[in-house]
Amino acid sequence: MNFLGLKYARNLGFGMCFCLLFLMGCSTSRFVDERDAQHSNENPDIQRRASIRLQLAVEYYEQGKLKLALDEIRQVLLISPNLSNAYNLRALIQTDMDDTQHAEENFLHAMKIDPLNSEIMNNYARFLCQIGREKQALPMFDRILTDRTYATPVKAMMNAGVCSLKLKEFAKAERYFMAGFQVQPNNPLLNANLAQVYFDLGQFEKAHFYIQRVLKEEIFAADVLWLAIKIETRLGDREAVTSLSTQLRRRYPNSKEYALFQKGAFNE
Repeated sequence: MNFLGLKYARNLGFGMCFCLLFLMGCSTSRFVDERDAQHSNENPDIQRRASIRLQLAVEYYEQGKLKLALDEIRQVLLISPNLSNAYNLRALIQTDMDDTQHAEENFLHAMKIDPLNSEIMNNYARFLCQIGREKQALPMFDRILTDRTYATPVKAMMNAGVCSLKLKEFAKAERYFMAGFQVQPNNPLLNANLAQVYFDLGQFEKAHFYIQRVLKEEIFAADVLWLAIKIETRLGDREAVTSLSTQLRRRYPNSKEYALFQKGAFNE
């Protein structure tokens, strides 16, 4: 069983490719938000200085310069030691660096400062899914989805669906992904994951419907093509299999998916 999702750089902005086991992270377009001001008694000048340094840390993070980003966060916290998003960002960086112990400590500290921040909670629950604690994460996503002020609930729906798939709870995964689909029916992430869910359930006509919505995009990665090939193989559409496999060979000749196709390993 595979889990499909959107490929992204350092858990940030979205492109139009796909990759396996996707969990949606944070958006950094407004990483420093009003909540930090609301939870701070510092004067505006201190808040401004901390905000500037935190934005620089965000930029380093987006560029993959993790050590520089951590250095900037240290400076941020010297200026403003109760900035919840600084701890949130530090946790995300430490997650990327496989420092799970310190990442969790920073997520928890950020949530202690700002317990109603659903964005931070989403990032922490996402982290729990990544490290194999899905059962602990799912109630957190459900809690996030009750927050009507949360601006991006589809992220939590997507993450909850992926966590459910990891537990092989297909009905629950379908429910989360479908809830997201109702909000964003053209979201390729949701369509890809629904195709995967229905393929795993053996409902190949439904899988075909959703994978076709994904294939309308001009750029997609090897795993989406491979899933499409497996679906069309189960439906007996040889012409579609030939067309898709040609694309797979042309675009990704060295991929593991093309190697599986060459072996005829359609059940792997």
